Amino acid sequence: MAHNHDHGHDHTHGANKKTLIISFIIITTYMVVEAIGGYLTNSLALLADAGHMLSDSISMGVAILAFTLGEKVADYSKTYGYKRFEILAAVFNGVTLVLIALYIFYEAYHRFANPPEVASGGMLAIAFVGLAVNVVVAWILMRGGDTEENLNVRAAFLHVIGDLLGSVGAVAAALLIMFFGWVWADPLASVIVAVLVLISGWRVTRDAVHILMEGTPKNIDLDDIIQTMEAVPGIESIHDLHAWCITSGQNALSCHAVVDGNLSVQDSQKILRTIEHELAHKGIGHVTIQMENTGHPHENELLCQNEDEAHHGHAH
Repeated sequence: MAHNHDHGHDHTHGANKKTLIISFIIITTYMVVEAIGGYLTNSLALLADAGHMLSDSISMGVAILAFTLGEKVADYSKTYGYKRFEILAAVFNGVTLVLIALYIFYEAYHRFANPPEVASGGMLAIAFVGLAVNVVVAWILMRGGDTEENLNVRAAFLHVIGDLLGSVGAVAAALLIMFFGWVWADPLASVIVAVLVLISGWRVTRDAVHILMEGTPKNIDLDDIIQTMEAVPGIESIHDLHAWCITSGQNALSCHAVVDGNLSVQDSQKILRTIEHELAHKGIGHVTIQMENTGHPHENELLCQNEDEAHHGHAH
């Protein structure tokens, strides 16, 4: 068996957590201001944006909780630790976004039919400050967090970008009401926000479910991985291959490798270290390989079938 863990994960983990805490405080504070402002000015666009900010706030709070739980060390009941909680948090996030979007659509429909009076001056001021707040938070997340690899930070970043566009919509709607008296601009802006919320919610949910279903990590090319392993001298073939994601940025792989039966123990260890080194460069930090001699009955099967597992139960 060979194991190799990703040590770079801890450093980015700390930076991600700190970035999320700062963003959470700013967003939550302004969300309260925007919700009160939306209520007082009677603006659905502001309330929609505040609703989106509430989902940001919840998502960041859950993400911080996920990072904190993820720091708990592995134990006998959770051998990979608690890092998968981050993915559960991302699912919660995505579903919350979808529900908020549907509610905004419902409200906007009624406002198109019966547009109420909106205090456009107050709406403009609050929306403009909201825009500035979102720009600052987006910059903080971009600079201090891993928006590419970490699902939770990316979810938070997508929320904030959606908010930013929502604030732009609210500013535009306030200006249209002030100068042209177009009261329908307010529900229209809220619908645009709702569409953005819906899209980001769907994407985050889809990506998180893919990980929960043990799907092959998006940044891993299995054909390339197989060719890399089979190119190592001494490896004859690879089968029973599985690649999955433990949590964002932590990929794992297990397989059976058929080797020449005449190899010494030292040669086998050298092959294992070579494969670990090669795969680490391809984004797989946790590798488990079972060595087998030539002539294994399943060597032609690349992906492990359930019936095979029932018959040989990985006991070699």
